[in-house]
Amino acid sequence: MRIDIDPSSSTPPFEQIKLQILEQVRDGRLIAGTKLPTVRAFAEQLGLAANTVAKSYRELESLGAIETRGRLGSFVASIGDATTAAAERAATEYVATVRGLGLSDAFARSLVEAAIRGA
Repeated sequence: MRIDIDPSSSTPPFEQIKLQILEQVRDGRLIAGTKLPTVRAFAEQLGLAANTVAKSYRELESLGAIETRGRLGSFVASIGDATTAAAERAATEYVATVRGLGLSDAFARSLVEAAIRGA
């Protein structure tokens, strides 16, 4: 997930974060089940105060775009068609599993393509 903060913008940083995450959810770059960085880690990455990122996350959660699962963290929420949301979660879990095995994204794609051909 890439977020660019423009310090010269009249839009506050928390709003810039919120708007860019919403855009990425809407255009499919962030799909249901995608784990977001922790508030502290994301704030450090962006060079912002943790409260700024926390405010963005709270607003995103109130909009239903993300959900916080306690100590597990914050995730992109399921929006729209339940079957699409289930497929998005399965895809996210697959990527996490393949990466956890130390395999490349290119190899993961080839496995999916092979599975589709064989189905």
